[in-house]
Amino acid sequence: MSNVGFRVIQYNNRVDQEVIEGFKGIATPNIGDVMGRMYAMDHSIKSVNKPGIHIVGSALTVRTHPSDNLMVHKAMDMAQPGDIIVVDACGDMGNAILGELMCHYAKTKGIVGYIVDGPIRDLYSIAEMNFPVFAKGGTPRGPYKEGPGEINTVISCGNVAINPGDVIVADDDGIVVIPKGDAEDVLRKAQDIQTREKMVIESIYNGNWDRTWVDETLKRKGCEVIEEYSYRKK
Repeated sequence: MSNVGFRVIQYNNRVDQEVIEGFKGIATPNIGDVMGRMYAMDHSIKSVNKPGIHIVGSALTVRTHPSDNLMVHKAMDMAQPGDIIVVDACGDMGNAILGELMCHYAKTKGIVGYIVDGPIRDLYSIAEMNFPVFAKGGTPRGPYKEGPGEINTVISCGNVAINPGDVIVADDDGIVVIPKGDAEDVLRKAQDIQTREKMVIESIYNGNWDRTWVDETLKRKGCEVIEEYSYRKK
């Protein structure tokens, strides 16, 4: 019998590691662009680390009752190297979901980072140790450890649905979620965009950046370009 709301599901169907590794070094905006500029978490969930953070990993999903982190602790014990623990705490800002000690433990486990739709504590210590954590903010108020919650079920984090095993990429710009069934296709397209952007940058400094599309778009949209003299004369 399924105990909905208080259950732990074992999950090992991760995206091929070579595909996950391929997303390293690709900025989240480029990845988001090839997914219709969707699948990006709300901007309120942001890095608490020093600038320059960029992480890629497989989502280990946790749904927890706001103010409680029992299931986050269980997820830490279950996690495999390369996992990112993604926590749906309902966006509630009442109690911290994790702190410095949990980050130290995560480092020993090979966990890539945490993403929390809620607050954390020990922000300064976490920033100093530079363990990747993305959250909505901080609070000194600690969590309870009673449950309920779920591990490896579909969750919502930052207004994006996340399945266990989805690929997570997070950097200074924010967080994107790549559905696991689309990861290879998204990777290929994101790599293409990255290559094209490098070519555009070269053309900018060579003085060859084609800007004709701007006026072409204005014309197609029906925008009238009026000479100043003619406009005043009327």
